[in-house]
Amino acid sequence: MSELKPVERIESTPFQSPSEQNVQGWERIGSLAGGVVMVGKGLRRGGIFGLIQVAIGGVALARGITGHSSAKSLLEKSRQDMNNVRAKIQRAGEELKTLKANAEAATKTATVTGNDSLKSPKAGV
Repeated sequence: MSELKPVERIESTPFQSPSEQNVQGWERIGSLAGGVVMVGKGLRRGGIFGLIQVAIGGVALARGITGHSSAKSLLEKSRQDMNNVRAKIQRAGEELKTLKANAEAATKTATVTGNDSLKSPKAGV
């Protein structure tokens, strides 16, 4: 008989991103409460503006129920990218300071012979 390979669980597909919770505590409760209020007011109001209010309330409700906000994820990602760039700039600045210090140390120990190689090149070269 042939041996069967164990079935591996697929955690996520390339088109499905794992949805971590980035809305907690009072923020989540506020989204739930605000969403319920906006949906209720939108249903009572009616018309196009009521429909818009229901849609915004629905988004707030979904944010509160799932605990995930895509807008907040984008803001956090851009903040993280900005911090990474800041760290790279700081490292580059430190490297430049080190190079400057090394260049200054090298010029302090250099001696000038008075021979300008452009006007009087070394013989035999």
